[in-house]
Amino acid sequence: MAGRAFAFWLTDYRRVWRGTIISGFLSPLFFLVAMGFGLGALVDDGVAGGVRGLDYVQFIAPGILAAQAMQTAVGESTFPVMGAVKWHRLYDAMLATPLGIADIVLGHVAFVAMRITITSVAFAVVAVALGAIGSWWVLLAVPAAVLTGLAFTTPVFAFSVSQDNDGGFNVLFRFIVMPMFLFSGTFFPVEQLPVALELVAWATPLWHGVELCRGLVTETATLAGSLGHAGYLTLWVAGGLWLAFAGFRKRLVT
Repeated sequence: MAGRAFAFWLTDYRRVWRGTIISGFLSPLFFLVAMGFGLGALVDDGVAGGVRGLDYVQFIAPGILAAQAMQTAVGESTFPVMGAVKWHRLYDAMLATPLGIADIVLGHVAFVAMRITITSVAFAVVAVALGAIGSWWVLLAVPAAVLTGLAFTTPVFAFSVSQDNDGGFNVLFRFIVMPMFLFSGTFFPVEQLPVALELVAWATPLWHGVELCRGLVTETATLAGSLGHAGYLTLWVAGGLWLAFAGFRKRLVT
């Protein structure tokens, strides 16, 4: 049954996909070119041996891969979810069919996973073409990025279904998503932060996603470390899914 809900979101996306090109593909590409090749030229000139022995563009490319997955996930899990509850009543329409809460949530989450996969594959292809990523391990980094995105998708679903206006989203984007984007290891090692902020960064799912993608792309990952990062991200997916089921049931049924 969840496949029916997924099919609805896919059909809807076929009409609007052009509007997602900038946010889903061009924005991370611009970050890679501006920060990796622009600022990166200064960093490489001023820091002997680069960052962790890598040219700066090679350091940030896997970080941006994970970060764009987060941004795609949050974008697809905020206004679309609240709108389906408050404005378009799409979930109510689905509940009038044989679909249940689990079908609605899983179908929509599957669609978001597809969107994350598309943007991750597109970015990885361009990063490889530009020489920012040079390892075949990128084939595993893309699923790692998708897992990172899903670690944000399900908790944000649970949050969004409870919202009646965009006030909560402003807080989410400004005080959670943006700080994580800047301070979770995407652009510099978190060891350079004060100890208290470093500990906070370690707790964020984005840091684990960045480290997982970077370890794979640079071929420095260990089995134990990769499994630890993947397991932590999976806990966020599972916990968020449980909260999403409860939140959808409370908002739409009771």
